[in-house]
Amino acid sequence: MLGLTDIPAGPSVEGINMHSQDTVKLLNELIQTSEDGKKGFTEASQEAKKADLKSLFKQRAADCGTAVLELQTLVHSLGGTASDGGTVSGAMHRGWAKVKTAMGDADIAVLESVERAEDKAKAAYQKALTGTLPQQIRLVVQRQHDNAVRNHDIVRNLRDSYKSIKGIHAD
Repeated sequence: MLGLTDIPAGPSVEGINMHSQDTVKLLNELIQTSEDGKKGFTEASQEAKKADLKSLFKQRAADCGTAVLELQTLVHSLGGTASDGGTVSGAMHRGWAKVKTAMGDADIAVLESVERAEDKAKAAYQKALTGTLPQQIRLVVQRQHDNAVRNHDIVRNLRDSYKSIKGIHAD
């Protein structure tokens, strides 16, 4: 668990220093990204037809839920208020994914949708890692980034495999 002594002091506003406020804002953005991932993987598990995909997506939803809790704990340790929801763009993406799933091969459509969402997650974590973060927080963000990259690569490879089986050219 982080202590506030682990974070360099800065000007204080409402009991939390400015450096911590920037870190809290960044962590809250990642919480929203992870919450979008949790919701997206949960919906993907419901839309997928194949049992192996359903199982994979359920596990990834649980992993995203764990990431949310971990990030929220970090925010609280900094004296901040943690976000507890996703984004409007995430909700819109999930809605569009449902439409695409209804119009074609459900498993391929779900895999494509999840891959696009994981592209956004990777980008959010990469952006976070370009900032100045306390070492303990950087380690958590790096690990979660690596998990998002892993998720993306697994989903991309599955999508390509499913397309190959169906005789569809992979992107």
